[in-house]
Amino acid sequence: MTTLSWGTDALASVPDGFLTTESTFEVFDPSTEQPIAAVADCGPTEALAALDAAAAAAPTWAASTLRERADVLHRLFDALHANSERLAQLLTLEVGKTIREARGEVAYAADYVRWYAEEAVRPHGRSTVSPDGRNHIVTVAEPVGPCLLITPWNVPLAMAARKVAPAVAAGCTAVLKPAELTPLTSLVFGELLLEAGAPPGVLTVVTTRRPAEVSSALLADPRLRKVSFTGSTEVGRLLLEQAGRRVLRTSMELGGNAPFLVFDDADLDLAIREAMIAKLRLGGQSCVAANRFLVADGIADAFVAGLGAQLAALVVGPPGDEGTDLGPSVDHRAVAKVNRLVNDAVGKGAVVVARAPIPDGPGHWVAPTLLDQVPADADILHEEVFGPVAAIRRFSSEDEAVALSNDTEHGLAAYLITRDSERSRRVASRLQSGMVGINRGLVSDVAAPFGGVKQSGIGREGGPEGLQEYLQFKYLSSPGF
Repeated sequence: MTTLSWGTDALASVPDGFLTTESTFEVFDPSTEQPIAAVADCGPTEALAALDAAAAAAPTWAASTLRERADVLHRLFDALHANSERLAQLLTLEVGKTIREARGEVAYAADYVRWYAEEAVRPHGRSTVSPDGRNHIVTVAEPVGPCLLITPWNVPLAMAARKVAPAVAAGCTAVLKPAELTPLTSLVFGELLLEAGAPPGVLTVVTTRRPAEVSSALLADPRLRKVSFTGSTEVGRLLLEQAGRRVLRTSMELGGNAPFLVFDDADLDLAIREAMIAKLRLGGQSCVAANRFLVADGIADAFVAGLGAQLAALVVGPPGDEGTDLGPSVDHRAVAKVNRLVNDAVGKGAVVVARAPIPDGPGHWVAPTLLDQVPADADILHEEVFGPVAAIRRFSSEDEAVALSNDTEHGLAAYLITRDSERSRRVASRLQSGMVGINRGLVSDVAAPFGGVKQSGIGREGGPEGLQEYLQFKYLSSPGF
């Protein structure tokens, strides 16, 4: 094991992570396409060594007091805030998000840590008497055991916090595998957790560009008891198949295809403002980003004109600049996918209403684009865009809007804008989605359960529900008294 050290201006000093290997891979700045660090390219051998550490630490950490776990997380919360600007700079470099959004992610991650520091000390079992009065029923909450936590590239610090914090609060140990595109903030997060007092083995970070080999080795090991994954539905299905062989506890936060419904009674200014938030948070590279804009005929022209003006005025450029509205996409594959979806839609009859300029030269740039009159067979309505492109379809009735919204295998997030409170409740109840934003384009909250239905996943993260994902309940029966 090695210690990760990091400075305010020398990312090249970031070593191979927590595991030493002869093989390394480079991490690139998506705005310049230049390497910024090299990290360990771990394989199954190193992954199982990380699980060795987690399994060895598990009994002691499971026996720790609730207050001990909470104190570690409170110190981690303080450390995240003390290092907030350095972490934000690191996120800007490895993810390409604007410095303003990066600062927001650090605060969001810290809030998850604080939430679970507070949840850690709350009781989770119960005691009661059976209905016939003959038996005393006690349920005891226990940690699930060693966990594999797999995080995505788009929100690497916050997703690490959202998985690690409840695992630590529950008394679990874990192996954290960040995405190969953005491993650096996870390495720093792991170091800060150790500095906050977590014993060695409570968390080990495994960086790799061979994720399938690493996860397969860990999922086949009988010591692993849970896997939590955030990422694509396709990969989630594979992990569920592997986890099913050993009946592991699973939490899966998978892909989305979020509809954004604008009814004809909507406040137009509010609709445009919240549409920009729902579409462009993380540059559209979010599983809860609005993917399909479904707009009532009576307000559609005005909405399209207003949203187009907002998109066209965006400043796309270096993510570290304070005046930048939108940074690059994460890599060339992301750019190619967005361009393919736009070209397919235009080829089938969609109209380009607005497009913002993008920089020349190196970097993975995608132009913010608004498409109107998007036909039903356009791929962009059926695939997760993961980019700053808004696709408009129009509807003539509430029933049609709901039917169009639910016409997808996914069901993660949905949004609706209306002045009619009865309609908002009625439509929200009909939407096949795990989360619904009503008159707002942002649903994430550390105190709320985050997750979806249908092909968008299993389980919840955040809120009290997020802690229960790392607990198993034992029932004790004894004679009543």
